[in-house]
Amino acid sequence: MNGQPTARCRRFGWLLWPMLFAVGPAFAQEGGGRIAYVDMQRLIDSAPQVVAARAQLQAEFAERDRALDADAKRLAELDDRIRREADLMSTDDARNLRQEADALRSSIQRTRDRLSQELNSRIDQELDKAWPDIEASVAEYAREAGYDLVVGSPVIYASGRVDITDRVLDRLRQSSQEPR
Repeated sequence: MNGQPTARCRRFGWLLWPMLFAVGPAFAQEGGGRIAYVDMQRLIDSAPQVVAARAQLQAEFAERDRALDADAKRLAELDDRIRREADLMSTDDARNLRQEADALRSSIQRTRDRLSQELNSRIDQELDKAWPDIEASVAEYAREAGYDLVVGSPVIYASGRVDITDRVLDRLRQSSQEPR
């Protein structure tokens, strides 16, 4: 899944920076709070809910992809035929063959653009469905483990000691296996 998840992480990441500057001094005055880091992009890429949705989308778009591939193969054959036989054809036949190839080329491009837009829209829909589970898993783990603040990516630096991404992924894997 490309595009939108990264923008979402950036958007949420930039929202967290002002909170860090406001909360940081309070932690220092109280003797320190527990802070954790979670790689949101990795959660989005690896959460079983998202992986399952990705597989579902692949199956959903497979037939349309095969049809598009068949059209592309047909276009390659037309282009090859034009290269081989255009000089041997009548002017009208060669022009008609070129027009057919151009029309098919345009159709393929329109279909690619439409499918890309549909796929991106479906990716966004599936991510929107999974996002509450991802956020809830981060928050539940943080509460249970006694963290006061969880910072999501992007960050400049986070040591492995504060990275809770793997533990949140484990929680997401467990929740995806539970019957609903």
